[in-house]
Amino acid sequence: MRTYGISPLWRSTIGFDRLLDLVDAARYAAGSDNYPPCNVERLSDGRYRISLALAGLSPDDIAITAGQNVLTVEGREADNGQHKLLYRGISSRPFKRQFVLAAHVRVEGARLENGLLQVELIREIPDAIKPRRVPINNLSASDVHQIEREAA
Repeated sequence: MRTYGISPLWRSTIGFDRLLDLVDAARYAAGSDNYPPCNVERLSDGRYRISLALAGLSPDDIAITAGQNVLTVEGREADNGQHKLLYRGISSRPFKRQFVLAAHVRVEGARLENGLLQVELIREIPDAIKPRRVPINNLSASDVHQIEREAA
């Protein structure tokens, strides 16, 4: 497998720091621990769902934190000492899983059902940055000069 360096991009691009940081982080994350297993689904345009397999955990064992462009899911099974296990086949190790969110993506809610934690996400673009139609007015040359004088 070939590896690609992104250092030439750092030298020749301006204003793409965040994008390059994401590419660099993804390159290192590819070899990291991917526990617990998860799915990322696109439900519709602007709606997403992250599902994590969390067998044996209760809602009290899980912490979900939505920060600026980062969703963090942490879990640790409470050791209540009530069970004497003869064999442990279901993993109970603590974990911390992070997901980088695009701008204007917010966490709508989460639910734990049948061992699956499902986190619902929605992308909401503010009206101020949505494309808008610009009306065409028949301006005369004197109107254009008046607008330019007011702007100066």
